[in-house]
Amino acid sequence: MSMKLFYDKDADINIIRGKKVAVIGYGSQGHAHAQNLKDSGVKEVVVGLREKSAGRAKAQADGFKVVTPEEAAKWADVVMVLTPDETQSELYEADLAKNLKKGAALLFAHGLNIHFALIKPRADLDVLMVAPKGPGHLVRSEYGRGAGVPCLLAIQQNATGKARELGLSYASAIGGGRSGIIETTFKDECETDLFGEQAVLCGGLTHLIAAGFETLTEAGYAPELAYFETVHEMKLIVDLIYAGGFAAMRDSISNTAEFGDYVSGPRTIDPAIKGRMKTILKEIQDGTFTKSFIGDYKAGRPKMTAERQKWAKHPLETVGKTLRDMMPWLGQKNKKAA
Repeated sequence: MSMKLFYDKDADINIIRGKKVAVIGYGSQGHAHAQNLKDSGVKEVVVGLREKSAGRAKAQADGFKVVTPEEAAKWADVVMVLTPDETQSELYEADLAKNLKKGAALLFAHGLNIHFALIKPRADLDVLMVAPKGPGHLVRSEYGRGAGVPCLLAIQQNATGKARELGLSYASAIGGGRSGIIETTFKDECETDLFGEQAVLCGGLTHLIAAGFETLTEAGYAPELAYFETVHEMKLIVDLIYAGGFAAMRDSISNTAEFGDYVSGPRTIDPAIKGRMKTILKEIQDGTFTKSFIGDYKAGRPKMTAERQKWAKHPLETVGKTLRDMMPWLGQKNKKAA
């Protein structure tokens, strides 16, 4: 299915410039949205944070007025929710539901809470998603150099009849219109995002790396060598794919590596893996994953905590820290990205 694509020329940035905008949250995405909006000429931008939030001092130091989420909802025409997924339904019920203006716009950067009905917005609200396809530091840095990170746009409720125009304007103001705004749905964004994270980008990649590291060390190879060959060089390959696809990556590596790709890749990631991926996708689609995720959060995060502790003790992490300390330029890159 082809998707609609929009650019700055398709958006009226003056729409968002004429609105009172509240950004709820000041983490990775929050700081980028708030600062880009301000630099795009949106004169009335506030940051909504709880009284004890660690982000209050940073937002104030960046020149923003900081109010509580409740106060922000009462004041704003547009409310962008950029808090963690697991806390958004509580935030909506406690602070936003009764305080949002009639006809206000409620925005998200991920579809989970709306798609799985963890949040059920009032019927008089415009409900839409503007989701940059990159971390907040990139949204901010790309904007600063005159470029932008592509954004996804989705409309769930169009109570005013003007939700799409507002969404395009907002996306343009944070830099999305410079590289492209793609129209989709909450459902498609949410399900593909969760699947990509779980099966490929985070879950798939980390477990593939760990299995490779363990295979080499269990065969008697030095953990330092195993780390370089399964972790350190991963960035080199991913950067090549990111910049030019599989073809560019294969053109840049040795013939030995390319031949090994063809003969060993299909045996490592064999056809059976797609069957397991389809099971993961089904569990995402039917809400099984979301129920498990929110259930763990409400129980005090026992599974999340146990997994974090287990992985922190993995030999890959131990040797990795030692090797990264030998490469101070990596620390500089991490500081710059923060």
